[in-house]
Amino acid sequence: MGAQRLQKLIAAAGLGSRRRAEAWLGAGLVRVNGRIASLGDKADPATDNISVDGIPLPRAPGPLTLLLNKPMGVLCTCHDPRGRTTVLDLLPPDLARGAGLHPVGRLDGDSRGALLLSNDGALTLRLTHPRYGHRKTYQVQVCGQPSPATLERWRLGVPLDGIPSQPVTIKPLGQVAGGTRLELTMLEGRNRQIRRTAALLGHPVLDLRREAIGPVRLGSLAEGHWRIVQEGELQGGEWASSLPSS
Repeated sequence: MGAQRLQKLIAAAGLGSRRRAEAWLGAGLVRVNGRIASLGDKADPATDNISVDGIPLPRAPGPLTLLLNKPMGVLCTCHDPRGRTTVLDLLPPDLARGAGLHPVGRLDGDSRGALLLSNDGALTLRLTHPRYGHRKTYQVQVCGQPSPATLERWRLGVPLDGIPSQPVTIKPLGQVAGGTRLELTMLEGRNRQIRRTAALLGHPVLDLRREAIGPVRLGSLAEGHWRIVQEGELQGGEWASSLPSS
């Protein structure tokens, strides 16, 4: 983070507005490493001890990214005014509320599987902005048995709301009672895209589970559980913006 003006750090820590922080500085209530600070002074919260009227300034949490195996019915939001279960409710309270975590992207309430939670704004931008295409892999169960021609239409990209869709890689995984299991790999993440496409093709989704986001895979992670994503996983080459051939 580096050194920043004290009024900015105090406001970012939630102790008060910048104007109030400036008043505290003017009154000599702010100390850095035990010394009274002045308006215009800077400090680095990672290395300096900052206090306001004797109260230590909370240190900003370090970068943290989690992989959650989201169950069906859990909402991808930090708070729900109707009191429904959110992804943060699946974490320990101190982690859910103290680390500044938020969902990276979306996963519908009636879908399940891989979801990243992070307090890293740069990572969130990289994984959600349309210009940074990255692979997402899903296992989908659809009603009935799509014909080869239907699967080819899906592979080429089915327009939604008059807007073309990007190509999709589809791999049939076999038949189940009343339906077909498919593995989909795609770069886009438009609102309910898989469900809407499947419905337009005449094979509504019965179950949808996201297996991987880029190189970060669920593996054996149980539903409703989470793990820390290591930095090396986020640097993997599989974030590439091109899909494998079908």
